[in-house]
Amino acid sequence: MKTCIRISRNLLQVYGAKCRPLCQEIGMPQTAFDILMFLANNPEFDTARDVVESRYIKANLVSVNVECLVREGYLKREKSLDDRRKIRLVCTEKAWPIVERGRQLQNDFTEELFKDVDEQLRTDFFRVLHMLESNLKDIQEGQK
Repeated sequence: MKTCIRISRNLLQVYGAKCRPLCQEIGMPQTAFDILMFLANNPEFDTARDVVESRYIKANLVSVNVECLVREGYLKREKSLDDRRKIRLVCTEKAWPIVERGRQLQNDFTEELFKDVDEQLRTDFFRVLHMLESNLKDIQEGQK
């Protein structure tokens, strides 16, 4: 198996395993937790469509989990001020203790993942990722 595929798969599996104890403790499915964390960490992406397109979670799973998060009081729906057809998903006060614990879990996971990687290599790694992102954008724009 190619390294990139193996790393991507392992990254998701290990991250899921790290999240499992917290998800079990709070009684929240992993997908709902992922949606909540995505919305909290990326407030500029605040619709169900944003979650589907950015996180590659199937629309029906997003719909079901958002409905549960709203029903349980972790999210609320708000009409968009700039587009009346859009419904924004906003974290409630009840969500923030979970979000804070989730962010700590994510930070700990990142530190564990980058263990033995010095600061210069981290900087170079993220610089290369930004370059790849820019190149991908250029390629996409060239295809239009």
